[in-house]
Order: sequence, then structure tokens, then C-alpha cells
Amino acid sequence: MAKEGTSKLPIMIPNEYVLVIYQLLAEVNYKVGYSSSQYNRSFMKKYIEDLFYLKESVQSTRIEGTQVTFTDMVEERGNKNPSWENIEVLNYQEALQQGASSIKTGYPISTRLIKELHRTLMENARGSNASGGEFRKIQNFIGPSNKIEDAVYIPIGANEIDEYMENLDFFMNGVPHSSFRKFNKTNGFVFDEECDPIIKAAVMHAQFESIHPFLDGNGRLGRILIALIAIKEDLVDVPVFFVSEELEKERARYYAMLNGVRGDNPDWYSWIKFFITACGRMADSLLSKLKAVEELASNGLKKCSLESEKNIWLYTFSDPYTTAARVAENLHLAPGSARKGLKALSDAGLLYTDETAIRNRKYRNYDLMRILN
Repeated sequence: MAKEGTSKLPIMIPNEYVLVIYQLLAEVNYKVGYSSSQYNRSFMKKYIEDLFYLKESVQSTRIEGTQVTFTDMVEERGNKNPSWENIEVLNYQEALQQGASSIKTGYPISTRLIKELHRTLMENARGSNASGGEFRKIQNFIGPSNKIEDAVYIPIGANEIDEYMENLDFFMNGVPHSSFRKFNKTNGFVFDEECDPIIKAAVMHAQFESIHPFLDGNGRLGRILIALIAIKEDLVDVPVFFVSEELEKERARYYAMLNGVRGDNPDWYSWIKFFITACGRMADSLLSKLKAVEELASNGLKKCSLESEKNIWLYTFSDPYTTAARVAENLHLAPGSARKGLKALSDAGLLYTDETAIRNRKYRNYDLMRILN
């Protein structure tokens, strides 16, 4: 039987679970803070940041069922006729960067921003006819078929979206509001608009998905909002709070936990615990990848004889499957110098290229891709 609707925020969990949540939270907050500070100080930060954005974009769209891979997106960079799957990934990346830029300049996470990001997300993509940037006007549902009788969840009616989104807006921005639910606090512990940033991200994401305000793109946009609230709440200094890879690894559990917070008897404890744990794994993964990238870059620099070779080597960390033309354009080198430098890196075993290719030969930093994948 389908669950129906969701309650407004804030939320309350039973008192017996509070200590478990805060013990786990203390550990994960440390991990997230440490990995973020290490990333912020890394000499490789400026080279790999766009690839981390791209990786998050791929993982989030894969949760929705697309088959495109991170390697596919790197390989197809610059393709003038991308597939609809590639368009979805590129739109996600653009919306993520657009949102991060807005938040860092002081823009609040508001319904207005959410609609702007949805418009970016849906442009020329699958489902782009589903009123990009506009809340749905009809009832929707989540289920294995296009029949509402098969639904596992039926969100609130379209006529309730504005008031529920207003409630969510004030919660996300930490401002008390008359729409907030009132609780008898002797019955449990309330996570309100001033709760810990990771808990706020967990509650916000689940509530947005439960409201399901758009006809399409709710999952992708909801995961973008996780990264944005992490920036807004100063949880991270740079936009690297990307949980989608960990959520995609446990997609079935992720969906089940989200559905658990809906209906008349929401289980917020299980969802929050699941989300915090995923954030911890994300922080561990980020730190591991960062250290491996720095080691790879440093070892490669030792094999470079010329300054131009060093610059080209570092450039491949932002463009792992590159060409001489792109190197020449981005590093302002003569085409001959770019080809010579790439050949030197290939001869040193740092890059791979197909020697039989006559035109548009690609030079691949496979070691970097292995780390990021």
C-alpha cells in the first residue's frame, strides 16, 4: 500500500536514539571538516575541482537510471552533439556550479533559486517538456509503473506545494516560522531550524524529495541542494560535499530509507543515521582520492625535464583525455611545443597515446582516471 504525503518541518525522534546520532555525528563532522581542510590546502585543488563536479554529476544522474559513466563523460568532452544522457550530466554540473556560486555570494537557498536551478537542470534534457522551473500543477507519484495504483508513494497535492516549500525554505535558512510544527518535547528530541548542518542536510533532502514539487528532476535537484546547504552552513569551505557516489552504491537502501520518512509514522532516525554514515564514507573517499592524486602528480613532476612538461602534466589533471590542440589553447603554447611536451610525457610512461592515430590523437592520464573511478 502506498504511503501518502509528509508532515511539515521540523521533525522529532525518540529520546533513546539521540545519543547514537550525536556520537556518530561527532565522528563524521570531524572527518568532513578534516577532508575539506586538506582539500582546501592541496596544491592540486585548482586542477581537479571541475572533475569532482563532473564525478558528482555523473553519480547523481546514474541514481536516476542513466547508464553514462564518468569515463564516458571525460572521453566525450567537447562533443558538439551529446546524447540526452550526457546533456543531463552537463546540466547537473552547470546547475551545481550555478548554485554554489549563488550561495557563496550570499544568495539564500530559496524557492526562487530552486526554480532557477531546475530550469538549468531540465534544459534540452529528458523530461524537458515537464515545465522546467515550474512547480507541478497535477498529482504525481513514485512507483515501478505509470499506474498510480502501483505507487509506493503519493506526494502532497499540487495545491499544497507552495506552503510546504515555504516551510522548507525557512527551515533551510534557519529562520523560525509560524508554519513550523509544535511538539511536546518530553516525547522526543526535536531537530529544528538550528540543528547541526549534516542533520539539516539530511532532513532537507528527504523533505524535498517527499514534497516532490516538480514533474521531473526532483532527485537530481535534491542532491544538488545537499551540496549547497553544506556551503551555506559553512560545513565545508569549498563545494566538495558530494554524497551521490555513496548513495548510488546503495541505491535500493537509499530509496527505502527516503520512503521511510513519509506517511503517518515517519522513521527519521533510520534515515538520518543512514545519511550521516554515507557522509562519513564520502569524507574518507575524498581524502583517499586527494592523497593519491597528490602522490601521482608529485611523482610525475619528478620525471619532467622542462617547465613546459611540468605544466602540461599538471594540466592533464583537469583534462585527463586531452589533445595537443587543447593543451596549446589552454596553456598558450605553440602547437609544436604542445605535441613535443605530450610526447615526452608519453615516452616517460605518464600518459598513454595510440601511436597509430594520425589526427586528433588523444593523450590519456589513465592513472588519474583509475583514482577518480
